[in-house]
Formats: sequence, structure tokens, C-alpha cells
Amino acid sequence: MNNPLETSLFDEAVRFAVEAHRGTERRSKGYPYIIHPMEAAAIVATMTNDQEMLAAAILHDTVEDTDVTIEEIRERFGDRVAMLVQNETAPSDENLTWREKKTAQLKQLANASHDSKVVALGDKFSNMSGIALDYRQIGDEVWKRFHAPNGKPDVEWYYRSLAEALSELSDTQAYKEYLKLLEEVFG
Repeated sequence: MNNPLETSLFDEAVRFAVEAHRGTERRSKGYPYIIHPMEAAAIVATMTNDQEMLAAAILHDTVEDTDVTIEEIRERFGDRVAMLVQNETAPSDENLTWREKKTAQLKQLANASHDSKVVALGDKFSNMSGIALDYRQIGDEVWKRFHAPNGKPDVEWYYRSLAEALSELSDTQAYKEYLKLLEEVFG
């Protein structure tokens, strides 16, 4: 008989993320925000069963989008999970423009560990899937949902730059599907 998979860390991360995101909606989607981190974790699970990486995937937006701090993540889930979440967290400096924040995030990601890139791909693939679905439904209206000052050209620059930063994962099915979505949406 097979031993059951040890998931206590991931299970705790799911409970923590559900509580952290409680009552929030995915931007212009009409469904609970937690669906996105759950999808990101499911995508990461296609590349690894590492429980710390799966925990980081489910927690990836807690520091950026809730009152949770990176110190709380470190205390509760350990140094590695905190590092993986930190590498997925956009700079919070209000003095930076949208492009400067995204450029800093891209540089951070390009220099990040393989594991950080796997977690990031889960997030970005989930985001790109949502963009593609919305684009099929409402066309260019989708670009009004973004904080990007120039709309579609800025969003395209960012998501194509992400593909470059994550290119070490080009042998994964998730990366290949991400590229297909880029082409579907941006041509």
C-alpha cells in the first residue's frame, strides 16, 4: 500500500491564504480571489510535488494584496516559503511608476532561483489564462482592467518579458502553454 502524501504544510497554507483573501474578489471577475492562488498552485503541481513550492504558490499574493507580512509568512511557513513568496511580490514603493515596478520585478525574477521561477510561472500562467478568456469574451475592453498606463502595449511588453525571464522553464508543458496564450492574445 502506498504511503499517503504528506501535505500538512500545504494544507495550512491553503487555510491561511483563504483567510487572508476572505471577502476579496478577483479584479472584475465576480468570483473569490482565492481561486487565482488555487489555480497557480495547481499549475505548479504540474511541475513539482514540493510542498514548500506549492505552499508558496497558494500564498504568493498574500503579502502583495493583503495585510500579511513576509515576516508572518516566514514565521508560519519557514524561510524557503518566505523567500519564494518574496520573489513573487512586486515592489511596493509608491514613488515608482508602473513600468519601473514591473522592470524591478522582472529583474528580480530573472535573477531568481529555479524554484522561484516555477512558482512565478504558476502565477503568470494563471493570469495569462484569465486574460485570454476575457479577451475572447470582451476583446480590447479587457485592457481597461489594467493599471498599465498604455494598456495593451504595456501588458504585452510585461507578459512577453516574463516569458524571457522564465525561459529556463521552456521544457515544461506549463511554459509551452503560456507561450500559446501569449500568441493567442497578442499575436
